[in-house]
Amino acid sequence: MALAFGLLPARADTLTTPSFVIDIKVNCEEGNVSCDDVSYTGTSKKTGKSIKLRGKTMHTLCADGVTPCRFLGYEFRNGKTSYKVFEGGELSVTQGKKVILEEKGEWQ
Repeated sequence: MALAFGLLPARADTLTTPSFVIDIKVNCEEGNVSCDDVSYTGTSKKTGKSIKLRGKTMHTLCADGVTPCRFLGYEFRNGKTSYKVFEGGELSVTQGKKVILEEKGEWQ
């Protein structure tokens, strides 16, 4: 019903990797090239524990070096730990330059 009145719901996607189920919710209006209000809920398949984070979309920059161009994925931070979820279904978790986890999954 929300679409009939011109209100657009948040976009949501789920990435399933060998170890995690990750729900991504983009809380910006449809049509925005970039978004600084993205929610991440990652649930461990092994323990059932989950973590909730806030983050943003990642893009390449256009020739002007300012305008976002091609969508790459999402980035979330938890202290010094960075969680990146790429458009192709890759999950990368790093602390500084140390890679903690890299997994390939499928978007549902």
